[in-house]
Amino acid sequence: MSKVRIGIVGLGNMGYSHAQQILAGKISRLELAAVADLDPAKLARVPQVKGFKTAAEMMASGLIDAILIATPHYDHTTIGIAALKAGMHVMVEKPLSVHRADCERLIAVYKGREKKQVFAAMFNQRTDRYYQKIRELIQSGELGEIRRVNWIITNWFRTHAYYASGGWRATWAGEGGGVLLNQCPHNLDLFQWMFGMPVTLSANCAFGKYHDIEVEDDVTATMTFANGATGVFITSTGEAPGTNRLEITGERGKVVYENDKISYTRNEIPMGEFSRTTPHAFAAPATWDIVIPAAGHGGQHNEVLQNFTNAILDGEKLVAPAPEGIHSVELANSMLLSAWTQKPVTLPIDGKKYERLLKAKIAESAKKGKKKKVVAAAPVDFAKSFGR
Repeated sequence: MSKVRIGIVGLGNMGYSHAQQILAGKISRLELAAVADLDPAKLARVPQVKGFKTAAEMMASGLIDAILIATPHYDHTTIGIAALKAGMHVMVEKPLSVHRADCERLIAVYKGREKKQVFAAMFNQRTDRYYQKIRELIQSGELGEIRRVNWIITNWFRTHAYYASGGWRATWAGEGGGVLLNQCPHNLDLFQWMFGMPVTLSANCAFGKYHDIEVEDDVTATMTFANGATGVFITSTGEAPGTNRLEITGERGKVVYENDKISYTRNEIPMGEFSRTTPHAFAAPATWDIVIPAAGHGGQHNEVLQNFTNAILDGEKLVAPAPEGIHSVELANSMLLSAWTQKPVTLPIDGKKYERLLKAKIAESAKKGKKKKVVAAAPVDFAKSFGR
């Protein structure tokens, strides 16, 4: 095989954006061979390639070797399972699935197929050189043992027009959640990619605090890790101007990432050692300030697609193996579960229990019978929201 023939299912904002990049030749050795969408008008936006109504028809056509799933969230699981069983190489947009139980079902189908099929997730923020550098500082031991992590990521401001632009948006039945499942999967993926998974978590989620929606649009979560370190994760779609500030405290100092700058205040003596050995009651370790260089935000979506292509053709290691996507989903689920039960939760959570609670939310919403008003939104360049 000298090139990969890919089909895209779902030509909404992300699917159409991927199609444009592939058609423009931005990804070497990747050919857009087919597209699928239930909406004929969306298929008409990509007249250069064969269009199908369903993913099943597209996969049965013999035109594609791989599929990129860019549909509404719940379909990621069903289409992903069908694609893996059909022998396709699979790329799934975020989130991997809506809840842990569906992630487990999807991953279970992939087991045993690792040598024959490539299964990747579109976690493009892993290509960001700033986050790569921060992860390197942590994994190399430069920061020492991590004591605390605080991430405020509230620059996801969304208007009422945004939420009114689609009947599936911001509903339990359509998306399975709000800011945690739509805007923050990348941040939650980066969180676990850099720091690992917590063992306990407690969250306060506000549902429809700033918008006329049923899902969460404001979240504050606290967590504890196995080594005793603590973390705070704050996000919202109702704050303007918003903040994106990541602060990491380790034995050897503190790293702050904000406004495309990594600042490292390094202790000359690790804080624990200094505390044990100094005779002075109010002393603090001497420090020096370092600006950590990073070469921009990386290739983002196109870099992940190139990596996916290279993995299929050359065996290149994946930037974001899809099975790792269960972790960001579990973080989102855990925060919602804690808010619903008003109790701390222990990870890993019971995926089937969460699924039952989510289905109850969907049933409760349907019982209320409140029909969401859908209003056509002004044209928007969604690419502006990618670089978080």
